[in-house]
Amino acid sequence: MMSWFSDWWRGGTAAVEPVSARDAARLAQLHGTSFAHGWGESEFETMLSERNTLVHRLRLGRKIIGFAVSRIGADEAEILSVAVDLSYRGRGLSRALLMTHLGHLAGRGVRTIFLEVEENNQPARRLYDRAGFVVVGRRERYYKQANGEQLNALLMRRDLS
Repeated sequence: MMSWFSDWWRGGTAAVEPVSARDAARLAQLHGTSFAHGWGESEFETMLSERNTLVHRLRLGRKIIGFAVSRIGADEAEILSVAVDLSYRGRGLSRALLMTHLGHLAGRGVRTIFLEVEENNQPARRLYDRAGFVVVGRRERYYKQANGEQLNALLMRRDLS
């Protein structure tokens, strides 16, 4: 627990900022440790090159510790993924990341945001609930785990206008 505290004292401050193409490997690493089916570096490189994809990184000092990625279509967007390094979770950093990301989406004219979240992922559900998302649907057996188990997803929505 002292590690994050000493990062703050050494001048490391949390910043949410646009990613660059050279961040693809780190984003893939974060995604792979956060989800059962992680996206590879080439998938991130492709997303980063698409004009309708918005990606922000969460940086603490010089270390990238999280990211948020959305795909935009007209005045709607879908949050494809939000991830924060396991050792930095539970400190409110994901909320700062999400809210900044939503602000940038609104700045691009997005009025409605959708996402899917695993039904039993309580930390993520709390994050989205507190950010103003509401459940609008459910997808049965949407997520397949490495052990073959299939988990339900909740479809959530937030209006920005």
